[in-house]
Amino acid sequence: MAENEPLLIVETVGENSNIVIITLNRQKKLNALNKEMLELLDKKIKSIKHDHNIRAIIIYSEGKSWCAGVDLKWASSSVWKFVKAIKMGRRIFARIEKQPIPVIAAINGYAVGGGMELALSCDIRVAADIATFAQSEATIGLPPGWGGTYRLPKVVGLSTAKALIYTGRRFSAEEALEMKFVSKIVPVEELKNQAIEIAESIARSAPMAVKKSKKAINKGISTTARGGYRAEKRGVWRCIRTKDIREGITAVFEKRKPEFKGK
Repeated sequence: MAENEPLLIVETVGENSNIVIITLNRQKKLNALNKEMLELLDKKIKSIKHDHNIRAIIIYSEGKSWCAGVDLKWASSSVWKFVKAIKMGRRIFARIEKQPIPVIAAINGYAVGGGMELALSCDIRVAADIATFAQSEATIGLPPGWGGTYRLPKVVGLSTAKALIYTGRRFSAEEALEMKFVSKIVPVEELKNQAIEIAESIARSAPMAVKKSKKAINKGISTTARGGYRAEKRGVWRCIRTKDIREGITAVFEKRKPEFKGK
């Protein structure tokens, strides 16, 4: 990567130009996240939230590493910088998790430490067959600091999460699929197109229904059954009043594909 190349590459793709791909592009540093990258990522995620045309986000990377976590050269230069790095990452990953639209992690290499936590903050994880994972912070003297202890048990189960965090061991894409950390494995050369295909499938669904589904799911896994049902009910009531539900039902009877407008 040349010195003047951007740390993040942002492109819009899809049938209706409604999918954003954010590509991590700090290849020489294995896409480790420093202060500048985190700030750029945060700024982009915030701006997409207000773009009602966008239906899905893909986080991809250039090089052999998807994300090697925090840039230790930056973060470990002082205790104050380490604390700042932890606070930044935690805040930004929470913003990704709470993003109204789905976020897809297209993992084409190493996702270790904070990189694995970045993947955890995404809604859907698709891995290349060469991908490698590790929740590795304990091997350098820290617990996970960007949400790993909170999110990983919800995805892979309590016992498996504890084993991965305590040992920091690396595991393959095949193991990641077995433990349901990723939903699909594809050859590395097909990964980007596979992620776009998933995003396009999402983009063809009613936008409000997708947003309210994500909100209800995220609420449901962190509350009681009653709280989950309440969140689901609010989403249903909101969507019942949209033009899109009328379009969806009409399309069923007319035997055609619906054209949702997000209204």
